[in-house]
Amino acid sequence: MKRFFFLIIAVFFCPQIKAQNLNDALRYGIESTNGTARFNAMSGAFGALGGDLSAIGINPAGSAVFIDNFVGVSLSVLDTDNDTSYFNNRTSSAQTDLNFNQLGGVFVNHNDNPDSPWKKFSFGLNFENVKNHDDDLFLKGNGDNSIADFFVGQANGVQLNELKAGEYSYLGERFGTFAQNAYLGYLGFIIDPLDAENPSNTQYVSNISGNRFNQEFSSVSKGYNSKYAINFATQYTENLYLGINLNIHAIDYQRSNFLFESNENEASIVDRVGFQNNLFVYGSGFSTQIGAIYKLNNIRLGLTYDTPTWYTISEETSQSLQSRRNIDGQAITEIISPDIINIFPEYELRTPGKLNASGALVLGTTGLLSFDYSYKDYGNTAFSPKNDPLFIVLNNNIENSLQGASTYRLGGEYRLNNISFRGGYRFEESPYNDTSKLGDLNGYSLGLGYKYRYYNFDISYSRAEQSRKEQIPGLADNSFANINSVYSNVVFTLGINL
Repeated sequence: MKRFFFLIIAVFFCPQIKAQNLNDALRYGIESTNGTARFNAMSGAFGALGGDLSAIGINPAGSAVFIDNFVGVSLSVLDTDNDTSYFNNRTSSAQTDLNFNQLGGVFVNHNDNPDSPWKKFSFGLNFENVKNHDDDLFLKGNGDNSIADFFVGQANGVQLNELKAGEYSYLGERFGTFAQNAYLGYLGFIIDPLDAENPSNTQYVSNISGNRFNQEFSSVSKGYNSKYAINFATQYTENLYLGINLNIHAIDYQRSNFLFESNENEASIVDRVGFQNNLFVYGSGFSTQIGAIYKLNNIRLGLTYDTPTWYTISEETSQSLQSRRNIDGQAITEIISPDIINIFPEYELRTPGKLNASGALVLGTTGLLSFDYSYKDYGNTAFSPKNDPLFIVLNNNIENSLQGASTYRLGGEYRLNNISFRGGYRFEESPYNDTSKLGDLNGYSLGLGYKYRYYNFDISYSRAEQSRKEQIPGLADNSFANINSVYSNVVFTLGINL
């Protein structure tokens, strides 16, 4: 497949060349509860506890709570079930993914000087998939807006002679993705020029008529947001733990959308259209965290500040289209596959910082109760360069559409000899002012742990549910699906005290 680079000059003179939106801001700005089995079993309520590899990602001071060197690895089985309603037609789809979602270790150095207030120092390394993008969405229904309306809207303003003489890559370089879409629609006979004899024609009409269309949409996504934490922490006196994380973030996201439309409308020349769009996203980022844990008898208090994450992101796209038209009773199929990958200039994304406060009650060796509260203002998300016309509009949209959101986590653990019983609950507020676009998330978790000599064996099960409204790409603004997603996650962890 050919790879085509858009010229940098197109970024400034053709703002439609990119298509970032609020979904991109949230896709890379929201982290899931993921990590070790113990962490997941208690719904991530670890900000005041520490002593767990994933807890380091909540509060970096937590690595100094470890007494001995410790390493651990976790395996996750994530199942995503989507129930979708599109024009009152209901469909279901599911995706199951198996992966190593956590790997890390903490190395503790005790201070041999009994007179020093600095009791120990710790160094940690931990890798986590903080968000899994594997998903499979399918919907179908009878819509009242045709995909042809999309191609007409993309083509209006593009001169006919450019579509006739141009090539897919040339149109992208000269005008942007809207001209490439117009090119596909024109070659697929979905649209025709209003004045076919005028080379300067810029108005187009649809070859699909009527107001009832059978539509199917499938979207398959893969990838992850991952975080590599380099941790430094210390214990000062018997009561205070301090720590810092240097985090390296990575994005690997792939999505393939396919929209199929058919109709039996008498006046339609074209009765079938299949439109394929592929997106590949790669990114890297950096953030830091500072945190503290304070012990007061059997009470633990934790406080953490996460800086914003600064990402540099690149995107690639590819497209193809297939259509069928009827001419004098003969069915003619057109397949337009440019076999070109569009590579866009890099852009920057800043996701908001977060403040996390936590408290825990430790009941000796019997068990504990823990509560975490965090706040993140998604309205502070920003795309750069900020002087880009598209990003000016998008950043204003973010400020007006997104809000600050709180997350509440409650976890508990009861120990009976070498066996630990765990449970948790979490509630995450929607980042949208309009919660119909993305609802609040509710989830609960359960787990077991077994300790044998130097080994810890843990297993957890968590379930979370969230609803959202999703616009169908290539259709009118009122063509959206209501989706209810249930996420079920089973995590196995093996930990070893060294």
